Amino acid sequence: MTVKLPVRIGLIGAGGIANAHLKGYATLPDRVQVVAVADANPDAVAARVTETGATGYSDFLELVKDPNVDAVDICLPHHLHRDAIVAAAEAGKHILCEKPLCLTPEEAADVRDAVQKAGVTLMCAHNQLFMPAVAEAKKVLDSGALGDVYEVRTTDSFYNDFSPESMGWRGKAATSGGGEYIDTGYHPTYLLMHLSGGKPVSAFAMMSSHRLTFMEGEDSAQVLVRFDNGSVGQLVTSWAYDAAPGTDRFSVVGEKGSLSSDGTTLRVKLRGQEEQVVEHEQIDTFAAEIADFVECLETDRRPLNTEVEGIAVLGIILAAYESARSGKAEDVLSV
Repeated sequence: MTVKLPVRIGLIGAGGIANAHLKGYATLPDRVQVVAVADANPDAVAARVTETGATGYSDFLELVKDPNVDAVDICLPHHLHRDAIVAAAEAGKHILCEKPLCLTPEEAADVRDAVQKAGVTLMCAHNQLFMPAVAEAKKVLDSGALGDVYEVRTTDSFYNDFSPESMGWRGKAATSGGGEYIDTGYHPTYLLMHLSGGKPVSAFAMMSSHRLTFMEGEDSAQVLVRFDNGSVGQLVTSWAYDAAPGTDRFSVVGEKGSLSSDGTTLRVKLRGQEEQVVEHEQIDTFAAEIADFVECLETDRRPLNTEVEGIAVLGIILAAYESARSGKAEDVLSV
């Protein structure tokens, strides 16, 4: 179903990541408006109300009932995503949800059923898919220029200066869903799947706690994923260390050649041909994601990643965690 412009957004969660989302909305003042905000912290609500002029709510269950809201943007801690998605869908609101979509197969089934029964649009906030180098790489792959995809690699590692005091809910497995892998590591996981072009079948993983040992979960992960099209993905992600200089952000090897990128420069090398190098400027990927969400609602176009892809990414993550416990490759469960 299409939504008349300007799209009226209810922001659910007024914490840190909401800053990036609000900055994105501010770039489209004629196309989208933040009209409501909900958070359990009254000071956070008051600050966002002052900032946006929106109506404030202490409970997202009240916000989703607001008839002036067309769609919600969920920026809550991970363990609250499922309840917010289901409530919004049952209220007939379209949904943009920060990663991860939810935390368990049972929650994933609830999300899928609620969204599909309501017929609303859900877009997973997979902002790195809007990096120009990623979009160009996907065009190259979809054109068949590389032929069958054999191997995909992604990396997202950085030195995180979290302390026990600053980590908050991210330090607890019950609220984060794990450790670094389900948080920052979620990004290279959806990117891996996006570039592979396949559905995940199995995963093997090693999790480590190199430096942030006060966390309940891991601070680093290395994961292998087999996809149904025969391709194999490998990702590295960490809060303990920066990636080594020269490390590709992503790369793909296929039967006819390869491509690689540091996140801005894209290099495409087909066998027997000169390497093609394209420089891309860095953009605000959150703003690009939000602009795409608005366009999807305006035109009824399917988002790049809906609850279908979000559940598939969660399947990889859960299989990887089980693999780290069992020491063997584990099947990716389908929901």
